[in-house]
Amino acid sequence: MTDFAATKAMFDLPEGILYLDGNSLGPLPSAAKARVQGMMADEWGDMLITGWNKAGWMGMPMDLGNRIGKLIGAEPDSVVVGDTLSIKVYQAVASALELNPGRKVVLSDNGNFPTDLYMVEGLLRSLGPEYELRVVDPEAVTDNISEEIAVLMLTEVDYRTGRKHDMKALTELAHANGVLTVWDLAHSAGAIPVDLSRCNADFAVGCTYKYLNGGPGAPAFIYVAPPLADKARPALSGWLGHEAPFAFDLGYRPGAGIERMRVGTPPVIQMTALAVAMDVWDLADMADVRAKSIELTELFIREVEAACPELELASPRDAEMRGSQVSFRFADGYAAMQALIACGVIGDFRAPDIMRFGFTPLYIDEGDVSRAVDILAEVMRNRLWDKPEYKIRQRVT
Repeated sequence: MTDFAATKAMFDLPEGILYLDGNSLGPLPSAAKARVQGMMADEWGDMLITGWNKAGWMGMPMDLGNRIGKLIGAEPDSVVVGDTLSIKVYQAVASALELNPGRKVVLSDNGNFPTDLYMVEGLLRSLGPEYELRVVDPEAVTDNISEEIAVLMLTEVDYRTGRKHDMKALTELAHANGVLTVWDLAHSAGAIPVDLSRCNADFAVGCTYKYLNGGPGAPAFIYVAPPLADKARPALSGWLGHEAPFAFDLGYRPGAGIERMRVGTPPVIQMTALAVAMDVWDLADMADVRAKSIELTELFIREVEAACPELELASPRDAEMRGSQVSFRFADGYAAMQALIACGVIGDFRAPDIMRFGFTPLYIDEGDVSRAVDILAEVMRNRLWDKPEYKIRQRVT
């Protein structure tokens, strides 16, 4: 059984703050400060460029990929870390399209995170006017999977409401129609059990700064199913995806397997922080995390609905149908969230009216949930949100 009291003690949580926004940015693992400082002094400082060999910097993308792979049900050596999530979306969709020639439609839904849609829009414009991005309601995805579709690209857990797609069922339906799948795990990895291998997913991507706690700007990851790994041509053919980067050939030869999905130089400092965060995850069992997450989200919904009748549940009521977040609708949700943050409870807001709260059992417990609801109830009961300063939109919401 996972000892959540022990994992909570491994995070540097500000005193007096209840942090319900780990679904947007995970908190700092306490050991990361000393580890990153040590890396900078002992590795970068003392080893200089020899750190690529002596400190194993060049192997970090694969090492971290395998550690993340254990959380998402990936086969060994099928996940690599590096670059940003937007880059990895582009890579995955471009490769999937090329593996499915003769089809020109990418199917997604309007619950997908916008950057995924933006990246595919740009990719398809480059490929030509005959290509189409088709965006439907989440509930309509099943009815729109057909032999016309080349790639199904979905975010497993909706970033606004927490609504969860059935990865296994949709992948099976996609494959029955000759469609390849790309799954975005930004709100899944570290939040819910994921089993890419059992679901027969083709490609998956995700970030590491949310539930995985890698820090702001932490690198993304990409998964390619082993049967496709040596067939998928990387559209972004960076030098570290080359078969022999230090041969400095003028022509590109893709590396073996998932290594070919590497693009640019690894962000070693950020990966060092991520490695510390993965040390915490090594102590956690995803089944325990999911069970505790459901307990916490159920408690939150129950207490908020009893104390704050002005708020309307936007997330699925059935816990099996949502991820590890809960969202409520409120017309003045932005101002209410700003007031709540000012009172020491940090969640976030998503337009047009979503107040969003994330629950990570690694550092959130029942007492935190109840205290957060008490403060939220005070904000709503006393209309603390109805102040001009809370209605001024900041750059990041």
